[in-house]
Amino acid sequence: MEALTNSSFNFSGQKSVYNGKVRDVYHLENDVLVMVASDRISAFDHILPKGIPFKGQVLNQVATMFLNATEDIVPNWLVATPDENVAVGKACEPIRVEMVIRGYLAGHAAREYKLGKRILCGVPMPEGMKENDKFPEPIITPATKADEGHDEDISREAILEQNIVPHEIYEKLEMYTRQLFERGTQMAAKQGLILVDTKYEFGLLNGEIILIDEIHTPDSSRYFYADGYAQRQIDNVPQKQLSKEFVRQWLIENGFQGLEGQEMPVMPDDFVKVVSDRYIELYEKITGNAFQRAENKDIPKRITQNLEQYLSNS
Repeated sequence: MEALTNSSFNFSGQKSVYNGKVRDVYHLENDVLVMVASDRISAFDHILPKGIPFKGQVLNQVATMFLNATEDIVPNWLVATPDENVAVGKACEPIRVEMVIRGYLAGHAAREYKLGKRILCGVPMPEGMKENDKFPEPIITPATKADEGHDEDISREAILEQNIVPHEIYEKLEMYTRQLFERGTQMAAKQGLILVDTKYEFGLLNGEIILIDEIHTPDSSRYFYADGYAQRQIDNVPQKQLSKEFVRQWLIENGFQGLEGQEMPVMPDDFVKVVSDRYIELYEKITGNAFQRAENKDIPKRITQNLEQYLSNS
């Protein structure tokens, strides 16, 4: 199975390209953005050596579904998806803050909690919680958006004091974040899943707040299976989940957490297949639809043909 690990497209009207950890963003004429979801996978802010077949397709199609399902809450950047790995939309000025929202004590929050911390991004976390317990209500724990390296936790107060985001806009970001998380929670529940935590990114277009990038995908979100959640908490056993966390755990077990001096382990092919299968499983669980594998014998050629056809007709 082929995987799309890098892209060097030259689309009609192309002005520039930005290569992210997972997505490559092409800026075309007339403020058109083409976002190519690669099969790269990152963890601890490092890109792993091997790509995951069909991962980019899963991310792109899940994000498309949720963007379409939430456009009544907040307008978003998406215009079309002319290829399984490609989204086309409007270029916005990114707001340099990630809006992270957590409904449960999991992942980064749980790791901080185990270290004895009871305040995360200026938000108190109750005493007496154990990993994967539900918070009394979801907490927003923002992060500064870094072009390179680690995103950094930041408090609401620091964002406003440093004028990273004006007060009026930040108030709206928090409102949209809570509304989007509630919608995602409801949609997940219908499929027997729990939306544990996620992040949203926003931009500005003509002074209007626009939802950008992806939402509610396994790269930006964590899901638990609802069935058996309560019993697993009682039994103090790990939750069955659909997210990248199992990849992070594999890396930790193999001596890598992105720290200086640590060497990135190379995933064996059988584990790559496991990761691919888990991404496909999440797609089918969260959408309720069977996953249709895209033709992946020559992915760059397929993408070029589909996008050029779209651009010539638009």
